[in-house]
Amino acid sequence: MKHNDDLLHTEKIIADRKTFYLDLKENARGKVVKITEEVSGNRDTIMVPAEVLGDFIDALNDIQDTAEGE
Repeated sequence: MKHNDDLLHTEKIIADRKTFYLDLKENARGKVVKITEEVSGNRDTIMVPAEVLGDFIDALNDIQDTAEGE
């Protein structure tokens, strides 16, 4: 059973053979970002609670800085 009525915002990123979907959703427990990676029809998903989204983004920024050699 799939409901899209709790979808608040969505983004799509295409990188080579991968597609990433970032969906902001809301349910009875609050808001969550659902991150889905699709490769050749296979999907993997993680859920990030909105209350830790800032920490998640900070960690990704730190990783990006390291990857870029800063």
